[in-house]
Amino acid sequence: MSRNRKHTRRRPKANPRGVLTVSAGGFGFVQTAEGEYFIPASGLAGAFDGDLVEIAPLRAGASKGRRVADDDGDMTGRPAARVLSVVDRAHDTLVGRYEVAEPFGVVVPADPRIPYDVFTMRAESPEVPDGALVRVRIAQFPTRRSAATGFVEEVLADTSDAPGAGIDLIVGRHKLETVFSEGALADAAAATLDAEGALAAGYRDLRDRFTFTIDPADAKDFDDALSLDYLEGEGLWRLGVHIADVSHYVPWGSSVDLDARRRATSVYLADRVIPMLPPALSDELCSLAPGAERRSMTADLFLNDEGELVRFSLYPALIRSDARLSYGEADDILVDYKAAIAAGGDIAWRLVECSRLARAREAARARAGGIDFATTEAKVILDAEGRPTDIALRRKTDATRLVEEAMILANETVAGYLERRGFPCLYRVHEPPASDALGSLIPVFQEFDWFEKPMEARLVAGDPKVIQEILTASAPRSEGELVSSLLLRAMKRADYRPENQGHYGLASEAYCHFTSPIRRYPDLVVHRMLRAALTRRPEKFDQEVAALPWIAEHSSAMERVAEAAARESQELKMVEYLAAFVGQSFSAVISGVAAWGLYVRLDCTAEGVLPVRALGDEYFVFDPVRYTLVGDESGKVYRLGQRVAVTLKSADATTASLEFVLAGRR
Repeated sequence: MSRNRKHTRRRPKANPRGVLTVSAGGFGFVQTAEGEYFIPASGLAGAFDGDLVEIAPLRAGASKGRRVADDDGDMTGRPAARVLSVVDRAHDTLVGRYEVAEPFGVVVPADPRIPYDVFTMRAESPEVPDGALVRVRIAQFPTRRSAATGFVEEVLADTSDAPGAGIDLIVGRHKLETVFSEGALADAAAATLDAEGALAAGYRDLRDRFTFTIDPADAKDFDDALSLDYLEGEGLWRLGVHIADVSHYVPWGSSVDLDARRRATSVYLADRVIPMLPPALSDELCSLAPGAERRSMTADLFLNDEGELVRFSLYPALIRSDARLSYGEADDILVDYKAAIAAGGDIAWRLVECSRLARAREAARARAGGIDFATTEAKVILDAEGRPTDIALRRKTDATRLVEEAMILANETVAGYLERRGFPCLYRVHEPPASDALGSLIPVFQEFDWFEKPMEARLVAGDPKVIQEILTASAPRSEGELVSSLLLRAMKRADYRPENQGHYGLASEAYCHFTSPIRRYPDLVVHRMLRAALTRRPEKFDQEVAALPWIAEHSSAMERVAEAAARESQELKMVEYLAAFVGQSFSAVISGVAAWGLYVRLDCTAEGVLPVRALGDEYFVFDPVRYTLVGDESGKVYRLGQRVAVTLKSADATTASLEFVLAGRR
């Protein structure tokens, strides 16, 4: 007798997947759709930090109640699992210390989160010295039965303890290109100014117009210059923004262009600059150095006394910069401008009027909804050998405002012009922030008495005016910079796109990057598009336009890499500098709160951890909504923005980390 029962094959249950995060202690965690799992060191199965892995939860008896100590000594009770396989590798190269162990050269990863040495054959690279800092390419990843193997791809430094070795590590970790191709170097070496040829080709001769540059004191390339004249007959100010004409020297598809396209940006590290273009261009022929004739793309912006743009003119020109000022020198003139003007000369009154117009432009942007985040930039001062000697803080000044507003207006003008012409452009797009990101800040801001109930709905809606109000209300208080930082983190990242979608932060209907083609590839692209719009489309114009989506995506990604490398290099040198102050006390602001403790930020912007065990012997309850830690016995509250007195306990340059304790505790 037959049965009508259907026979169905059970599908095997899919194993959880997620990105592995490995701690310096050798164990890891994987966040999956099913929750977070603890991975013991014995269960990593050759997986590296950052790998996408497939895991198998351990049986309930083995994982139930499992508690392990993490980096900060806290206890966790996450279910345990082991890595079954690596779905996608995050690393194909590693940076580490080379140790000779005949017949091998063993590379010990500098990243403590990667607990696997990589074995190379000494005979393949006998010239690499013992103790060198190298980049190794992995040929075979480790398994339970075999070690990782590879070959030395590059020697970054002869010794791993040299003053610049830490930044060599950062360069290697981010895979930054440091050597130009022979073709790119040849292209740059062959480039010439040819002033007469420029004039014959239609460049305007502006060599008699008084022009000046304002840059950081240690700048080596000058890609933007300013001029200002008053046109009596029209009652208008002619603000000239003159940008190095890099596109003339870097044609599409050339060797130097291909190198620049890959790099996409210059990288400004604490002790060096990795330029996008060879020095023959970036530091010489394209740099608007004083007294030197240079090709430029010029934007003449005609403004009334209120700083409103009445008309503009865009064209290639031949200029000669008359003066080079640092920001400090420009600020000194603006502080004592009456004496500077009385002393005569061409620069003082121009700076004063540029500053006045800049303030008018800034006020107009604020009325339109532009947001000005008060940020403090720290720069570590190094001696000739690369050792840190001080930390300098940079804040917005009249001189930086003057340059910034001129560049913003030039960028808006070029973007608007290309859009109205229906011409391709690479826009700088900044979308409005997500409402949930802003809404998550409300419980934090409710801890401060200046935050009022009516602000809540407007903040969630992304009203830029209420963000301005919050920044203004918090600015004079101890939490001011923290509030600015939290709002900035809630913003979406600006990026490059071939379609115009506006710029929320600047309240610009159309915005592009036009003013730094020496150091940003998107600016070079905009110059090419502008030249094509002003004259004629080049032979390979369609190729350039077709590549815009890829260039936008790649440039946005490389910008993030460059920013991360620059930030890490400054943090490393800060830690090296502060190592001399271990045991000393500081005033700090709580910049982060977690179950395991606090992040605290010194006035020099250096940030470190204050573990919960250093707060006292009592138990502290973490509120993940308001970001507070509350002592269950004392009722002591630690919250974002709160000032605390701390003592520096340790400064570890190998991990670029600082650890603090409360002042008065050990």
